[in-house]
Amino acid sequence: MPAGRPTKYDSSMCDKIIECGKRGCSVAEMAGTIGIHKDTLYDWAKNNQEFSDSLKIAIQESQIWWEQKGREATFGGIEGFNPTAFIFQMKNRFREDYADVNKHEVKSENPLVIVTKSEQ
Repeated sequence: MPAGRPTKYDSSMCDKIIECGKRGCSVAEMAGTIGIHKDTLYDWAKNNQEFSDSLKIAIQESQIWWEQKGREATFGGIEGFNPTAFIFQMKNRFREDYADVNKHEVKSENPLVIVTKSEQ
């Protein structure tokens, strides 16, 4: 008999988190919607391929929602739109696609001479 409490996981939760993503929800909101902690959500994704795929889709759907809102607002479609808040949201929610990246490279064959190169 396995140790620990039985899992709350149910395959219907896959659809629930995807629906959350379609509303622009964060990962924390997705976890809260299905009644679990974010850590549990990530554990389930690590140990269950169906849930992992659903979480990836949900996060992508959330990004789509946010991008559509940004595009709509850019052309005057959302009254009171705050572009600074939008940029903050995008850079922090979807870092892989929107974060500013600074690359620093250090090369030297001579330990007394250090050559650095930075890119943005």
